Amino acid sequence: MAEEITQRTPPEASHQPPPTGEETEVPLPLVPESASEPPLASVEQELQKDSVPTTQVQLPVEEKLEEAVGIVEKDTPLEPPPPESSLAKEHVAVTAREKDSATPVSKPLTAALVVPRESVSPNAQPKTEPELEKPIEKKKAPESLVSFKEESNKLSDLSDYERRALEEFKLLVQQALTNHLFAAASPSQNASLPGEVSIWGVPLLKDDRSDVILLKFLRARDFKVTDSFIMLKNTIKWRRDFNVDELLKEDLGDDLEKVVFMHGHDKEGHPVCYNVYGEFQNEELYAKTFADEEKRMRFLRWRIQFLERSIRKLDFSPGGINTVFQVSDLKNSPGPGKRELRIATKEALHILQDNYPEFVAKQVFINVPWWYLAFYTMISPFLTQRTKSKFVFAGPARTAETLFKYILPEQVPTQYGGLSVDFCECNPEFTVDDPATEITVKPATKQTVEITVNEKCTLVWELRVVGWEVSYSAEYIPQRGYTILIEKTRKMAPNDEPVVSNSFKISELGKIVLTIDNPTAKKKKLIYRFKVVPYVA
Repeated sequence: MAEEITQRTPPEASHQPPPTGEETEVPLPLVPESASEPPLASVEQELQKDSVPTTQVQLPVEEKLEEAVGIVEKDTPLEPPPPESSLAKEHVAVTAREKDSATPVSKPLTAALVVPRESVSPNAQPKTEPELEKPIEKKKAPESLVSFKEESNKLSDLSDYERRALEEFKLLVQQALTNHLFAAASPSQNASLPGEVSIWGVPLLKDDRSDVILLKFLRARDFKVTDSFIMLKNTIKWRRDFNVDELLKEDLGDDLEKVVFMHGHDKEGHPVCYNVYGEFQNEELYAKTFADEEKRMRFLRWRIQFLERSIRKLDFSPGGINTVFQVSDLKNSPGPGKRELRIATKEALHILQDNYPEFVAKQVFINVPWWYLAFYTMISPFLTQRTKSKFVFAGPARTAETLFKYILPEQVPTQYGGLSVDFCECNPEFTVDDPATEITVKPATKQTVEITVNEKCTLVWELRVVGWEVSYSAEYIPQRGYTILIEKTRKMAPNDEPVVSNSFKISELGKIVLTIDNPTAKKKKLIYRFKVVPYVA
C-alpha cells in the first residue's frame, strides 16, 4: 500500500473568463509616458522560472514514493438531464500519471485519484440538434490586451535599426567614460573620480547586462540616440546628486509597508508589485506622510529607496526578467482632491519619468472609482499608444477575474480573490508553489467536486468562492455507500473568512465530495486545490 502520493492539480486554462467590455486598458492618472513608470516595491530574489503547474512536488519519504504523481484533468461534454429530472451534469476526470519518466506508473497509483466535477442546474435544457451542429463563435480579445508585447533584449532579436542605434549609443557612452563626462559636475573633479560608472548595480559597458540598461533608455526615447544619451547622462548626474547609493543604507522605517508591497509573480515570471492607495484614508498615516515639505521629502526618499532595492533584485541578463508587473488598487483612494498627495505624486513623477525608464511590463488598475474615468478622459489624448497599451482597467466586480488573466490564483493575495497569504497559519500545507484549479459556477447551479482516492491517505484541501454568497459543504462517502458529514452545509457571506481549509484521514477507500450551491443570478469563481499526504494510523 502506498504511503504517500504527491498531488498536483494544474489550473484549467479553459475555465479562464473571456475578456469583456468591462475590462479596458488605460493608464494611471498620474503616470506619464513609458519613461515615467510608477514606483516599484521590493522584488523577491528568486523569480518563478516556470509558472506552468505541472512541476512535480516531492515529499521526503521512502525512495519508492519520491517520484511525484502528475494529475491531468479532462473535460467531458455536458450530458442532457434524465427524464425524471431537469439536472445537467458535467464531469471532469482526473487521472494520475508519472511525469517525465520512462517508467510506467503502477496500476494502483494510476487509479489512485479520480476527481469528477458535477455541475447541476435546475434550469438546464438539453441542446437541440441544430444547436449542437452550430460552430462555436470565438470571442475576439480586445485589441488593448494584445497591442503591447514586451520587447526582447537579446541582440539576435533586435532589428537592424535597433542594433545600429545600440552600437552608436555604446560608442557615445564609451567616449563619455573615457573623458569622465559622467563622473563630475565640473572638470576640476575629474581626477579624483573612479573610471567605472554603475547604474542599478550594473557597470556600464562591462558585460551584456549593460546592453539591457542602454536599451531601456533607447526605448524610452524611440531609439533616438542623442536623446537617449542625454537622458542617461542626466540620470547619472541625478543619482549622484540624490546620493542614491547612500540612500540604500538608510533606515526609513516600515510605516508604508502596507501601501506598497511585493507578492508573487505573474504567469510570465515578473514579480508583482501591489500599490494600495486606500491605505492613505488613514488620517494619521496621511498626515505623517504628506503634512509638510519635510515629510513629503522623506516619503519621496522612501519610495526611491524601495524602487532601488527592487530594481537591484531583477535579472538584467538579456534573457532575464528585468521588469515588474504592477497592480494599483484604487479602492477608497483619496483621489485628486488631496493637495498634499497631489504635490508629492507630482514630485515623484518628475523623478521617475526622467530616471527610471521601461521598468513596468504591465499595469493593472483595480477597484477603479468613477472619478478616475473622468480623469482618464481628460488625459488620454496626451498619452502615447505604447503607454496606454501597458495598462488594464477593471472595476470592483471584475478585480479577481481580471487578475487571474495574468496571475495564477495561488499567487494572488487573499484580499484580491486568490489563495495566497503571507504566513500560511490558516493551512501550512499549501504555499504559492501548490497550483489551484479555477471553475466557473453558473447562476442557480450546484457545483460538486468529487475527489476519489483508492489508497489510504490524508487528503488536505482548501477552497474559496470569490465574493461567496453561496452555500458550502463537505462529506465523505466510503465505497460501502454510507455518508460521513465533514462540514455541514453553511451559507458563506462575503465578509466570512476568504479561504476554507480542512483535511480528512481516509482509512476506508471512497470519495470526498465538496459542494458549492450558487443560488444567485451571478456566475461565481470557485478556486480549489488539494494534496495527498501519507496516512498515519
